[in-house]
Amino acid sequence: MKKVLAIHKAPAEHWVGNGFPVRSMFSYQTHGQEINPFLLLDHAGPAYFEKTAQARGVGQHPHRGFETVTIVYNGEVAHRDSTGQGGVIKAGDVQWMTAGAGIIHDEFHSAAFRASGGVLEMVQLWVNLPAEHKLTTPGYQEIKSEQIPVVAMPGGAGRVRVIAGNYADKGGAAATHSPMQVWDIAMHGGAETTFTLPEGWNVMLLLLAGDLKVNNITLQQSQLAILDSEGTAVVLKAGSDTRLLLLSGEPLHEPIVGYGPFVMNTQAQIQQAISDYQNGKFGQI
Repeated sequence: MKKVLAIHKAPAEHWVGNGFPVRSMFSYQTHGQEINPFLLLDHAGPAYFEKTAQARGVGQHPHRGFETVTIVYNGEVAHRDSTGQGGVIKAGDVQWMTAGAGIIHDEFHSAAFRASGGVLEMVQLWVNLPAEHKLTTPGYQEIKSEQIPVVAMPGGAGRVRVIAGNYADKGGAAATHSPMQVWDIAMHGGAETTFTLPEGWNVMLLLLAGDLKVNNITLQQSQLAILDSEGTAVVLKAGSDTRLLLLSGEPLHEPIVGYGPFVMNTQAQIQQAISDYQNGKFGQI
């Protein structure tokens, strides 16, 4: 079995813009190579918002060198970017945005959600790009809930939504630039299952709801488990109805140099990103 290296409690909440109260469950700055090829994960909510006419969210900001993956569980988020893409991500939907050579975007609660109010819960994951794809053409994958394969787990233990990677011979909805798996999992209370993951891949589990044992180590709600890259088996046993996100990926053995919204391989590339953004090379919305 893969050894559980660490269990991390959710840190203090902070606001991103005026629309997203988040807890940063991990980042490359605090967790290093153990989370590679993933860079950062913010869990927003669940939080209740009263109805309002005021715009709530994050205004225009740039990215270069990685991808952002937004998974919405409750509420709605509207997106626009400098490639001309945009739309509303609803509960169950996923937005997979490739910043690549440079993109500008904004993210706000949708007009319908502002008008109705309600509970917002979402995850935003940053996925590193390999050096050869750092300056790839920016792109956007809008993945509707019905496009995501849903696979029943053996023995009626629950289900897996295959956002990226493969599970039980079902390919994920998202195209990726390096091998990885992003699985949205729901398990029934008392159920047990075993996942077999590639040797050498890093693995993390974020428990969104319920209680769970990971290879006999207890994981409580809003905690993150980081597993060793050695070994292949991950045994999960749900004490109650459980929702979790399983992330696994082949590590990128490349330097990581980041500055705010830019993640590259060298300091010179960071300086170039800043210059290119300031000179309008990321386009405009």
